[in-house]
Amino acid sequence: MIVAGDFKNGVTFELDNNIFQVVEFQHVKPGKGAAFVRTKLKNIITGATVERTFNPTDKMPKAHIERKDMQYLYNDGDLYYFMDVESYEQLPINKETIGNTLDLVKENDIVKILSHKGNVFGIEPPTFVELEVTETDPGFKGDTATGATKPATVETGYVIKVPLFVNTGDIIRIDTRTNEYMERVK
Repeated sequence: MIVAGDFKNGVTFELDNNIFQVVEFQHVKPGKGAAFVRTKLKNIITGATVERTFNPTDKMPKAHIERKDMQYLYNDGDLYYFMDVESYEQLPINKETIGNTLDLVKENDIVKILSHKGNVFGIEPPTFVELEVTETDPGFKGDTATGATKPATVETGYVIKVPLFVNTGDIIRIDTRTNEYMERVK
């Protein structure tokens, strides 16, 4: 059990037959009346965000989220196949569960499969990936405008904004949390 007064960012708990993760929390002690905890919660199954207040003594069962390393193998229409790197078991996951989290993941990359009580609800790609630029407009000498970007297609087919000096064939590092260009890999 977890007490609302002990909330921290990232804590997961069960409430109303759903699993929530604390995104933001604030302990409020008004001058008049009882203290309370104002929170912003994310339903980790549906992805919806909700704001809710709790009494600091409210107790909720803590939700244990299992994160398992698995290798992304391939997709076959609406099913994406992953392999457990320890037991070599394959796990098919439907496209609705995955969403667009695999936009920057190549086949054979290791991802974390998120589950609660055996039910898979999401995928966590690596924080940074290095991908080759397969198509972009050429950069011309003298294109040095500060902060100017151009679209580039990476090997997974995803289109990302990159600086003007990036060329086709370059390998770039991308932050998968924001889907933004980080740097060119030497």
